[in-house]
Amino acid sequence: MEAPEYNLIMLIAGGAALLLLGLGLGTLLGRRTSGAALKQREAERKLDQLLQDKRAYEDEVVEHFTDTAKLLNELTGRYRDVHNHLARGADQLCKGRGPVALGQLDNDTDDSEIPAQLADIKPPLDYAPRTSPDAKGMLAEEFGLERDRAAQPAVTAAEQDTPPTKH
Repeated sequence: MEAPEYNLIMLIAGGAALLLLGLGLGTLLGRRTSGAALKQREAERKLDQLLQDKRAYEDEVVEHFTDTAKLLNELTGRYRDVHNHLARGADQLCKGRGPVALGQLDNDTDDSEIPAQLADIKPPLDYAPRTSPDAKGMLAEEFGLERDRAAQPAVTAAEQDTPPTKH
């Protein structure tokens, strides 16, 4: 008698396993073919497309500015050539008597280097320097005033030491 029960238990266990396997496969297939899954796959596809478009746009921007930099360097070189041509022509034709002195532009100069004519510039003074050590400075009350020495009253040494009195 045990043999038929054993076969029945195996049959029930096998049926349950197949049922679980069928439910699992049905759930997976249902999720893949459902409307939400299709929308998600479409959204992922659009996102991938947008990322590719963004990368392509970034590459175009980099290429554009690289080409712009090259063109500006060429333009600068041509401007330098025109300037040097004008400088040579002014030097040859005007023999130094022209109204404008055009100097040659050097191709080997470093832009961060300070030109020699600007290296020794001093800032403007905010005061008038004395012409001699005995002269009055700009901050003295008498600076710039010409007074007649004979018209000034004579000040004695005693008056200089006493403080003025208030009335």
